[in-house]
Amino acid sequence: MTKNNKLKIRQIKSPIGYKKKAKSTLTALGLKKINQVVEHNDTPQIRGMLTVVNYLVRIEK
Repeated sequence: MTKNNKLKIRQIKSPIGYKKKAKSTLTALGLKKINQVVEHNDTPQIRGMLTVVNYLVRIEK
């Protein structure tokens, strides 16, 4: 992982009906609406957050 790697993260599902931890993680990533895209650096912390909500998001490089 280099410093310049960016991840585009798209929310593909609503967090309604899922665990509170998943909802909190989406909020921490900056996602609020379905099909919203945010861009984050590729860090181990962001990767860990994505493993928690992998069924709610799609990752694009």
